[in-house]
Amino acid sequence: MTDDTRWLAPEESAAWVRLVALAELLPGALDAQLLRDAGLTHFEYGALMALGAAPSRTMRMTELASRTNATLPRLSHVAKRLEERGLIERFPCPEDRRATNATITDAGLALISEAAPGHVETVRANVLDALAPEQLEQLYVIAGAVLARLDPEARLSATSCQFSEGPVDHVVA
Repeated sequence: MTDDTRWLAPEESAAWVRLVALAELLPGALDAQLLRDAGLTHFEYGALMALGAAPSRTMRMTELASRTNATLPRLSHVAKRLEERGLIERFPCPEDRRATNATITDAGLALISEAAPGHVETVRANVLDALAPEQLEQLYVIAGAVLARLDPEARLSATSCQFSEGPVDHVVA
């Protein structure tokens, strides 16, 4: 038996450990602020934001799953909670009765409008303000390279996200 394992060099190991720490710590920081200010997790906030930006504030659940980088079962579980809170409504898709649509309610829009300034400040304080402009571009390129491996068919919207997406005057994270 031969050992074909490509072990990590010290530099690779150090980068990997930092990436794992970032992946574990950042969601908690984002959730803490949103839970405190709006009673939402970061995932719930992202789902509401995607619906709020959609034409007619509505989209199919399968598209919403892609926009939120989630599986349909995870999204369905979260959508049930949001619906129980009166933040979204789900209904059969008029074009395809086998599909389900979701729409954000006025209460959902009001909640994300109230939560957005604090969330953007948290994103800036924890990530963006720590980076020089060239580091931000490097982060974009690095994340894109890894996402291309994890999502080679570009099914998730984050995989195909471009710098030019979103309004120029302000982008809500």
